[in-house]
Amino acid sequence: MLATEGEFNTLFPDCEIGAMPPFGNLFGLQVIVADSLTKDREIAFNGGTHREVVKMAYADFARLVNPRILKFTSDRRVRADIYEQGIS
Repeated sequence: MLATEGEFNTLFPDCEIGAMPPFGNLFGLQVIVADSLTKDREIAFNGGTHREVVKMAYADFARLVNPRILKFTSDRRVRADIYEQGIS
């Protein structure tokens, strides 16, 4: 069973109901980042409200948060020769 927004409200009192905190580590949570984001110069994420976004250099984010990096996606490049033949 998933938690309700009301149950999360007490966990993140400085955030709007339903919004994610910008730095989970400040709330004792492990922060997980997709490995693809580590290649970006800048990243953007929720700022604890439904209207604010934090944009910062990934290197600064990694230094502040020390996230666990996981692979969520795979490289599924379509071979040009197969695509050109109309085979999917």
